[in-house]
Amino acid sequence: MTYAQLSRWWPPALAVLVVAFLTYSLPPYFVGSTRVPATFPLYYPLLVGHVLLGGVAMAAVVVQLWPRLRARRPTLHRHAGRIYVATTIPAALSALVIGAATPFGPALAVSNVLLAALWLWFTAAGFCAGRQGRVADHRRHMLRSATLALSIITNRIWGPVLFRVGDPLYHNLFDGNGQHYLWFVAGLGGWLGWTVPLALVQWWLYRRAFTTSSSIRQLTETRPGRLRTRIGQRRRGRYDNGIQRQNRTGHP
Repeated sequence: MTYAQLSRWWPPALAVLVVAFLTYSLPPYFVGSTRVPATFPLYYPLLVGHVLLGGVAMAAVVVQLWPRLRARRPTLHRHAGRIYVATTIPAALSALVIGAATPFGPALAVSNVLLAALWLWFTAAGFCAGRQGRVADHRRHMLRSATLALSIITNRIWGPVLFRVGDPLYHNLFDGNGQHYLWFVAGLGGWLGWTVPLALVQWWLYRRAFTTSSSIRQLTETRPGRLRTRIGQRRRGRYDNGIQRQNRTGHP
């Protein structure tokens, strides 16, 4: 499947996935039915603000990554990008606070803080690169930022899978200690939720850059060779024509 064929179906699929995730995940935070216990007085207000801003950022990501919209509606792309940056920065800053104070163990806390810091860094770096006209750097940084923004979806997938797969560890390794087992699953799921997508995107960026540089190098190496071949052929042709004229006239 070519990139052109792939780009026809993955943006709508991503849009459906994001809408379904937000529709399912957001309501509990706004009606007070979230299962996340507060660890300090401002924890819940910061969490709700983070979730709301993050939801807007995820919707803006869909517009940003849609190839046809980016090509045909550049103004919409710029506006969506500004909305994304304006919502991502406060969402990442609040994630630094509530992520460090998570009730689900130190492993998840470290993962949350590192994720929020990288999300903030890639967003700021991408925004600055865009303002400076460094389009290639802008796209790379913003793609990394978008990957981290959407990584909450894969995080929600890892949790139930690890709970099911790691059930034998609950008795064998943790001796039935439910809290420690919860911390283990939440921490591992938190790390896998964003490191795996980011690693895949980074590999794709590296592979694309390597392929592009190889193509350019082959082009620059091939064209001079072809040019030298054509010049040599023309010179040999003129030499052969001169020899033929000498044979016909008997004069050089």
